[in-house]
Amino acid sequence: MNYLNKIDTEGFAIIDKVYNEKEINKIISLIENTTENTTENATFRKSQDLFAIRQFHKEIPKTLDFIFNQNLKDIIENTFGKGFFITKSIYFDKPEKSNWFVGYHQDLTISVDKKMEIENFENWTVKQNQFAVQPPKEILENNFTIRIHIDKTTRENGALKVIKNSHSKGILRIENLEMEDETICEVEKGGIMIMRPLLFHASSKTTNNERRRVIHIEFSKQELPNGLSWSEKDCIEN
Repeated sequence: MNYLNKIDTEGFAIIDKVYNEKEINKIISLIENTTENTTENATFRKSQDLFAIRQFHKEIPKTLDFIFNQNLKDIIENTFGKGFFITKSIYFDKPEKSNWFVGYHQDLTISVDKKMEIENFENWTVKQNQFAVQPPKEILENNFTIRIHIDKTTRENGALKVIKNSHSKGILRIENLEMEDETICEVEKGGIMIMRPLLFHASSKTTNNERRRVIHIEFSKQELPNGLSWSEKDCIEN
């Protein structure tokens, strides 16, 4: 099935049953084996409200064989075509009693290998010794994100809230956005959510004592100008 029309119209699509129980358990096992045996790592962020792994596909590459099962590869190719590669990945683990929440925002930065003066690349930052920058909106408009749900995600444990079609309005300040079409994106365990980076999204605190684990992967097929490179680039095997 091609989900592109829904993604272009609303900014997102939810697809259930992309992974079976065995695949999810294998991904969980690989994550737990790595985190249990790692005492200190610059890409790991841990607090009482959140555990996160940046550059996830680099830190735990064995998960990729299970993440990119035939279902996911077919969805990507049938929806977007060929030639896309990973540009960024983050693992989020929101504990049962988490008070962590995120206000409405767009995903405006990409991870790159160095800092340099390039027209329309702005708002440079550094996180975990990695450069991030806001590229021209044309790059962001053509990228997409897939969120893989390791746990059932509901409004009670922090499912994303989105503003439908907000991705089509370009880069906006939140106060200039009409908040009229909010949707709660509940996703079953083993399902995915595909979204455009410019879609305004947020998440709330956990209220039902249920854990929420998500693998967030960003994709592009665009090369960057003037010798700038994607720092987390990893090609998808056919």
